[in-house]
Amino acid sequence: MIKVAVCGALGKMGQEVVAAVEASDDMQLVAKIDIASSEMYRTIEEAARVEEIDVLVDFTQPKSIYENALYCLNNGIKMVIGTTGLTDEQIDNLKKLSAEKNTGCLIAPNFSTGAVLMMMFAKQAAKYFDNAEIIELHHNQKKDAPSGTAIKTAQLMAEANSDMAKGNCAEVETIEGSRGGTSYANIHIHSVRMPGYIASQEVIFGASGQILKVRHDSMDRKCYMQGVLLAVRHTFKENDFVYGLDNIL
Repeated sequence: MIKVAVCGALGKMGQEVVAAVEASDDMQLVAKIDIASSEMYRTIEEAARVEEIDVLVDFTQPKSIYENALYCLNNGIKMVIGTTGLTDEQIDNLKKLSAEKNTGCLIAPNFSTGAVLMMMFAKQAAKYFDNAEIIELHHNQKKDAPSGTAIKTAQLMAEANSDMAKGNCAEVETIEGSRGGTSYANIHIHSVRMPGYIASQEVIFGASGQILKVRHDSMDRKCYMQGVLLAVRHTFKENDFVYGLDNIL
């Protein structure tokens, strides 16, 4: 049995992970961790003193995820990270630490298999188009922008095409930020935060006489659980560092 701890257990995603782990035949939920609770472990350190943890799944906050990851990897606890907001430098540091400590770590901006396929399709399309932009839409309680999924998508597209804004004229924003943020390969990312959404993303490709749209919509957080459990099983077996669920599908 894989002994799993869930950090951020009271959050919407955390509650789904707890239920998925409890329903899994090859996993045992050994700790629920949430700083907002007085009825469960409040910190990873507190849980680790009492429980044997094989893999910790983290769905907390951007401001705490890096410190959580440093503690786990430095103390031999394997991690599956669903919390977004890590910088490129922080991800690189965690990759080095994972190798140094020989402790598995998997970071996934998105655990939905459909969203992962959307990112893979976008990378393929980037080979054949010179212009693209990303619109990501999330609920209004999501604190980081752009989303980790949008950033990962742009990174994948940039691997296939180094400039996705060829031929654009010199732009002047009369309202700052109107064109969104410029990311890898000059891909503009537009972030929408609004009640009613869970997580959606659309990648728009343009060329003379044609438009291609690749879109994914999450209607329920349960759609992420297959990917989370897949990530837990991989991380339990391996000591590698993985960024993106697409690398283990």
